[in-house]
Amino acid sequence: MKKIIINDNPWEVRIAIINNGKLQNIYFSAPTHEVLERAYFKGLVTKVLPGIQTAFIEFGQEKAGFLHISEIDRELAMQKLSHQLEDDEDEPKVEKKPTQRRDISKILKENEPILVQVSKEPIYEKGAKLTTCFTLPGRFIVLMPNIPRIGVSKKIEDRDERTRLKTIIRQHLPEGMGAIIRTTSDGRAEADLIKDLNFLVNQWHSIEKKFATAKTSDKIHQDLPLVLQIVRDHLDSDVEAIITDSKQSQNELYKFAQQIAPEFAHVIKAYEDDVNIFSTYGIEKQIEQALKKKVSLKSGGSIIIESTEAMTVVDVNTGRFIGKTNLEDTILKTNLEAAEEVVQQLKLRNIGGLIVIDFIDMAIAANRQKVFSFFEKILKERDKFQSVVLKISEFGLVQMTRKRSGKTLVQQLTTDCPTCHGSGFIKSYQTESYAILRAIRDELKTISAQKIEIQVNSHIFNYLTSTEYDAILKLENIFKLKITLLSNKDLATDKYKIEKKQ
Repeated sequence: MKKIIINDNPWEVRIAIINNGKLQNIYFSAPTHEVLERAYFKGLVTKVLPGIQTAFIEFGQEKAGFLHISEIDRELAMQKLSHQLEDDEDEPKVEKKPTQRRDISKILKENEPILVQVSKEPIYEKGAKLTTCFTLPGRFIVLMPNIPRIGVSKKIEDRDERTRLKTIIRQHLPEGMGAIIRTTSDGRAEADLIKDLNFLVNQWHSIEKKFATAKTSDKIHQDLPLVLQIVRDHLDSDVEAIITDSKQSQNELYKFAQQIAPEFAHVIKAYEDDVNIFSTYGIEKQIEQALKKKVSLKSGGSIIIESTEAMTVVDVNTGRFIGKTNLEDTILKTNLEAAEEVVQQLKLRNIGGLIVIDFIDMAIAANRQKVFSFFEKILKERDKFQSVVLKISEFGLVQMTRKRSGKTLVQQLTTDCPTCHGSGFIKSYQTESYAILRAIRDELKTISAQKIEIQVNSHIFNYLTSTEYDAILKLENIFKLKITLLSNKDLATDKYKIEKKQ
């Protein structure tokens, strides 16, 4: 059974979802951090680039967001194009092929206001990804106010129930709108679904009104606070308890649950122990483990996870697991265990984009198919984010994409090392020592003195005095001066200071 554990502090709120004691998801919210994802803004088109079919939108953030033509809804595109045709009605008519690609420069013009929603937070050097294919999430329904299509969660498998839900929503959806029916709708009464739908429709009308009067770059609508989002999206019969270490938080959550799911309000409980709630439930250690590259498997094997800006690579190793039968069975068991752990780690670490998994090579094609099918099954059952997986290759590689959503766990909790600047390695003391000796030699050519002092990092000092002191003596001989070498622990390994002495 699942538990939702909330550590509520004035400076940060942390929400963990655990299943049988194992950390499934972790979320962070701080007053100093503005959440952009799902928020609506009144933006201003600042640049339209037909070559890459993208427009840049100023919406009050440090970097402009980008809006690709694929994220422009059909209704807006047709509306803009119809205005364009009206403006050009005096121009000679040219018959257009129905298959002609849409041109973003015909849809958007610079310096015009536009309603946009943030679909992805800024990442690395990229600005936020924007969309006009709007969504408004509710408890049972995700409203799509300008996409007239109805979808049903794949996790609702009963055909009759899928038909029932579609019929209810179709009968009550305003014309031109669409919806995604969430897993929580399964078995719900018609009145509950209609109430949720009407609330979202009214919310959309409110957004439209605010857009008409808002100033450029104004935030028009923001989703619920993170804690309430998590409760809205996860509270169901699988949740055994929601435990918070704040009385105020408990009261707010109880009132919210009474509004959206009164039958589950009793699972909200207060934690009153003096020990940190995340330590009590073993979450602190699991967060620390999730920041490491290596994840150990129960069998003794392991997976190594390394991410770059472009992609993430996962390498599967047997480690000390040698099995009890033959090599192929050992490899199969390790790969199956790794497939399940990879899905868990992708969720926990919030890894999206292009992902390549290097499973251990399997000689038997049936085993490769078994691992692939198991991996797809676990993804479908346990990961709500959209993913596309290609067949496992003869080299044991699986290529997949997973929807990005906000920053990864590593990006949220860490920063680049000031020494290696994120490269993950630093130059050896020998390499740094030789570079400093070369720099000193070049600088001594311009110095006229009989005595000098050279300060270097303490590690470089130890290396030079124990291994390369002959080099110092040779410099003294070449430049006819006395060199005193000093240790300075405050200097970086690649820095030094030269000072003349009388």
